Amino acid sequence: MAKSEQIEGIKKTEQYLTNLFKARFSFIYIPTWEEIRIVELITKIANNTSQIKSKRDVFIWSSTEGMKKNLEKGQERVGNIDNPNEALKFIDDYNKPAILILKDVHTLFGVQGRNADYNFIRKIRDVAGSLKDAECSKNVVIIAPSLVLPIELQKDITVVDFDLPTLEEIKGLLDVMIERNEGSGITIDLTETDKEQLCKAAQGLTLQEVENAFARAMVTKGQLTVKELDIILEEKCQVIKKTGILEFVNTNLNINDIGGLENLKKWLTKRNNSWLGKAQKDYNLPAPKGVLITGVAGCGKSMTAKAMSAMWQLPLLRLDVGKIFSGLVGSSEENMRKAIQTAEAVAPSILWIDEIEKGFGGSSGGEMDGGTTTRVFGTFLTWMNEKTKPVFVIATANNISRLPAEMLRKGRFDEIFFVDLPTVNERKIIFKLHLEKRLKGSKSKDFEITDDLLIKLAKATEGFGGSEIEQVVISALFEAFAEDRTLDESDLFKTINNTVPLSTTQSEQILAIREWANERAVSATAHDESYNYVPEETEESTKKKAKAKKDTETVKRARGGRTIDF
Repeated sequence: MAKSEQIEGIKKTEQYLTNLFKARFSFIYIPTWEEIRIVELITKIANNTSQIKSKRDVFIWSSTEGMKKNLEKGQERVGNIDNPNEALKFIDDYNKPAILILKDVHTLFGVQGRNADYNFIRKIRDVAGSLKDAECSKNVVIIAPSLVLPIELQKDITVVDFDLPTLEEIKGLLDVMIERNEGSGITIDLTETDKEQLCKAAQGLTLQEVENAFARAMVTKGQLTVKELDIILEEKCQVIKKTGILEFVNTNLNINDIGGLENLKKWLTKRNNSWLGKAQKDYNLPAPKGVLITGVAGCGKSMTAKAMSAMWQLPLLRLDVGKIFSGLVGSSEENMRKAIQTAEAVAPSILWIDEIEKGFGGSSGGEMDGGTTTRVFGTFLTWMNEKTKPVFVIATANNISRLPAEMLRKGRFDEIFFVDLPTVNERKIIFKLHLEKRLKGSKSKDFEITDDLLIKLAKATEGFGGSEIEQVVISALFEAFAEDRTLDESDLFKTINNTVPLSTTQSEQILAIREWANERAVSATAHDESYNYVPEETEESTKKKAKAKKDTETVKRARGGRTIDF
C-alpha cells in the first residue's frame, strides 16, 4: 500500500470522529484493545480548534480510578464519581463543551441480553436525548475490547471501527525506538526495505504489542536486523493462538525440501515479497489472492504450504473448518468471521485450508444443517472475492469434484495446480532428499547414495507417491535397526516389493482426477520432466468412468493438467 494511502487511512478515522463530535452524536462506541491510542486521538481532536468550534474538556471514567480530567501534562481526579451512572449525570450537568470517555462499561450491557444493568441502559437513553438538546456540545465515547450492544441502545449509539496501527504508525514507532537506542550498545542494521519487511510483519499487533516485539528482538541478540523477523512472527503467534479456531503452523521446511513440482515452485518464488510496497508502487501489482492445489494424496500438497511459509517468511495459519461448525446456532457464521478477521489482523499472512473439500464439499447440496454450511461458505467466498488485505489463501484438495463450481471460477484463486504422482526424475530427487535426511549423523551415515542407485529405486517405484517413498526409506531403516546393522540396498528394494501403492488401490480415482485436471488445472510439474506411469484401468472403472481412458499418446494427457512453462 502506498504511503499516501496509509496516511489517508489515519486521517479518515480522525476526520470521521471529528464529524461525529461536531454533529453532536451523543454516544459513540469504539470496540478496541488500544485505549492509549484512542484516548490520544480523542484528546487531539478535542484540542484542535481548527476542526471544532471550541476546545473541549476530556474526562475519563473507569471502575478502578473513577473520574479524571485529561490534561496536557497528565490527569487530575474529579470528585468521587465511582459508578458510570454518576459519570453520565456529571457530563449531563457539565456546562462546557466536553467529551466523556467510559472504559469497559460493556460488561453492564450483559451477554446475549442476560445479566444486564437495566438502570445503566435506561440512564444512557435519558442522557442521549438531553445531550442533543444541550446548549454546548458534549459527547460520550465508550471504549471496550469487544462489541456488546443491547437492542435497547441500538438507535442511540453509533459504532466506530478503530483499526489496528497502520504501516506508517509502526514505521514511526520503529524510528523512535531506533533513535532511543542509539549509543546503547544495540546494533541496528536495517535498510529501508528491511524496515518495511519488519513493519509489515508486525502489522496485526496493537501498538503496545509492536513495541514489545521490537524491544524483545533488540534484547534477544543485542541487535535489530532483518534476521530478527522470526521473533516478530512469534509475537503474532500469540494473537492467533487466542482465537481457538486458527492454528499457527511453525515449520522449518525449505522449498528445496520438496522433490519436483518445479512449475508450482517457480510460480510461488516469483510472487515472493509481492505484498511489499515496491510491487504496487513500481509495477501497480495487487497482492496475490491464493492458489488451489489438487491431485493425488501424499504427493506434496501440504508440504508445499509449509515450505511456502518459510520461503515467504510469513505466518502460516491453518484453518480447521471442523472448528467453524460447532457451538450454538449462529456461532458458525461468527466463527468464520472471527477467523477471517484474525487472518487479516496479522496480514501479510498465509491462510492454509487443508482438504478443503471436506469442509465445503456439501455446501451446494440440501439443507440438512439448516443452511449453515451454505451461509458460511458464502461468507468465505465473498471475502475471497473482495479482500484487500494481503492474506494469501492456499487450499489443498484430494477430491476436487466435491467442491462447488463457485469456488473454482476465475477470480477466487490466482491459479489451480494439479499435483500428480511423481515422475522418474522427481522420484530420484525424493529418494535422495529422504535418504540424506535420515542417514545424516546415523549409524548408516557412510551408506553411498549413488546416481545409479537412485535411478534403480526410481524405476522400481513406478506409481509411488512422495509420502510412500518416505515410508520406504523409514521401513528399510527399521529392517536395519531390527538386526542392529547399517542400511543395505536390499532393505530398500525388499520394502518396495512389499508395498502396494495408492495408485494401485485407487486407480479409478486417480484417472478421474486426471481427466478433470486435464483442461481445468495447470500441471505442478514442468513439461520437460519425463513421466512413464499410467495406472491400469479395470473393466469396472471403464464402465463407471467412460471418459477416464488410458491415454499414453502424449505426456500431457498422461499427467493431467495444462503444461505451462513458468
